[in-house]
Amino acid sequence: MDVSCKILRRSIHSFLQNYHYFTSTAAFLAFPFSVPILLSQALVPASSTLLPQIYIRLRTLFDAAGFPSSSKLFTILNLKVSQTITFSIFTLPFTLTFLLIAKASIIQVLNHHKPNLPPSFTCIINNYKSLLHTYIYNSFLILSANASSFCLLFLAFSFSEGLGYSSSSCKLLLSAVAAVLFSVILANALVICNMALTLSGMEGHGGYMAILKACVFLKGRTSMALFLALPANVGLAAIEALFQFRVVRGYHIGGKSWPFLVSEGIFIAYLYSIFIIIDTIVSCMFYKNCKMGLLDDQEDKHILRIDFPVEDNYGYLGFKNFQELP
Repeated sequence: MDVSCKILRRSIHSFLQNYHYFTSTAAFLAFPFSVPILLSQALVPASSTLLPQIYIRLRTLFDAAGFPSSSKLFTILNLKVSQTITFSIFTLPFTLTFLLIAKASIIQVLNHHKPNLPPSFTCIINNYKSLLHTYIYNSFLILSANASSFCLLFLAFSFSEGLGYSSSSCKLLLSAVAAVLFSVILANALVICNMALTLSGMEGHGGYMAILKACVFLKGRTSMALFLALPANVGLAAIEALFQFRVVRGYHIGGKSWPFLVSEGIFIAYLYSIFIIIDTIVSCMFYKNCKMGLLDDQEDKHILRIDFPVEDNYGYLGFKNFQELP
C-alpha cells in the first residue's frame, strides 16, 4: 500500500511538473478520442441497430452453451459485453489514432532526458508505431481472455448439470462465481495490456514481446497494478456519469440552450482527457517502479533477456537482447 501511494504521489508530481504540456498539447491530442467515447454511450443505445443485434447473438450463444438465460447476472453480463463491443467498434478509429498518439506523447515526455524540452514529432511518431503494434496484439489478448472465460463457464455449467446440480439455487451460486471469475480474468488481461502499451512506449519495442515482458514485470505485482488503475478508472466512470446527467439528460429534458450544452459537453470531454493523461502517467510511474524492483532482484535478471529480431546495415537479420534493466 505504501509503494502504491508513493507511485500515485510521484504521478501527481510529474503531472504538475509538466502541467502546461499535459493540459494543452496532450489534452488536445486526447480530446478527439474523449468526445466520441462520451457521445457513443449516449447515442449508440438509442439509435444504433448494432447493439440489439450483438445482444441477441450473444444471448443465443449463451443459450446454446447451456447458461441459465433467466439469470439476471448473465443478462447484465450479456448487456455489458454487447455495449463494450459496440462502443469499441464505434470508437476504434479514434482509439487507433488520437488516443495512441496522445499516449505516445505523454510517454515520450516522461521518458525524455531533457524534461524542459517538448518531445519532437519524429519521436512521437516512432512511439506511436510501437504502441499501435502492441495495441493490435492486445486486442487479440482481450479476445482470447473473453473466449477462455466463456469456455471455462461452459465447462463449469456442463459439469454441474452432469452431476445433477441443476436447481435454481445452485445455478444462482454458480452464476455469481462465474461473474467473479470473468471479472478477475478480464481485469488481469486489461492490466497486462496496459503495462504492455506503457512498456512498448518506454522501451521502443512493440508487438507480442512487449506483452511477454509485461507479464514478467507484473509477476507478484498484479494487486498493486489493479489498485493503481482504480482511481483513474473511477474518475473516468464519474465523468461519464456526469456527462449523462448534465448533457444527455439536459438535452432530453430541455430548458437549456444549445450553446450552454455544447460548452458544458466540451468541458466534460476535456476533463475526460485529463484523466486519460493521469492514467497514462500512473502507468509510466508503475513501470519505472517495476523496473527498479527487478533490478534489485539479482536472481531474476536472467528472465529479462528477451530476444528481438533486428536487421543490420547489410540487410541480415539477427537477434538483439533487452538490456538487463539498467
